[in-house]
Amino acid sequence: MANGWSIIIGLVICLIVAVAGYVLAPKGENLTVWRSSILLTVACTYIMWALTLLAQLNPLVQPNASDFRKQYIE
Repeated sequence: MANGWSIIIGLVICLIVAVAGYVLAPKGENLTVWRSSILLTVACTYIMWALTLLAQLNPLVQPNASDFRKQYIE
């Protein structure tokens, strides 16, 4: 089950990936484009993952189990 530390652990993993991508980007005339693309991809991926995780931890709409069929509740 996810807890509050999941966000921090995910951030650390994304930071490691971002630093590795920054250092290991192919050298050449497109170095800035590569680095920018890698950092932007990691940042957007982390934000999407974190928002999805937080939405599951604290849902805005509570599930309503009154309309379930009795055979599925057992």
